Amino acid sequence: MSTYAIIDTGGEQLRVEPGRFYDVRYSASLKPKKLAPNTKIVIYRVLLICHESTINLGHPWLENAIVKGRILHPSFGNRITIYKMHSKKKTRRKLGYRQDLVRFVVDSICLNGEEL
Repeated sequence: MSTYAIIDTGGEQLRVEPGRFYDVRYSASLKPKKLAPNTKIVIYRVLLICHESTINLGHPWLENAIVKGRILHPSFGNRITIYKMHSKKKTRRKLGYRQDLVRFVVDSICLNGEEL
C-alpha cells in the first residue's frame, strides 16, 4: 500500500501522493503573479495521512503534518459555455468561462518532522 494524504486546498479536498502532479484552483496562497515555476510550496491543511497500514486522522487537520511540493506552471480548466435564451423574445446570450488553475507536483509528505 502506498503513502498518500488528503489535503484541503482551493475549496477542494484532494488525495495526493508523492511524485504526482495535480491541478488546483487559485487560493489566497497560490496567486499567479507571486508564484513562478519551480517555486516551493508547503501545505499545512492536511486532513488524513495513510502510510502503509497506519492511518492518521485529524480533527479537523493533523498537527505537525506537511505536504511539500513545487509549482510546475499555471493553466486553464476546460471551457464552460453558458447559453441563455428566452424563446419568443429574440433574446440570446452566450458566455464562456475558463477557471484559472495552477499545476503543482507533490515532492514529499511529512509527519512529525520525518518524511514518509
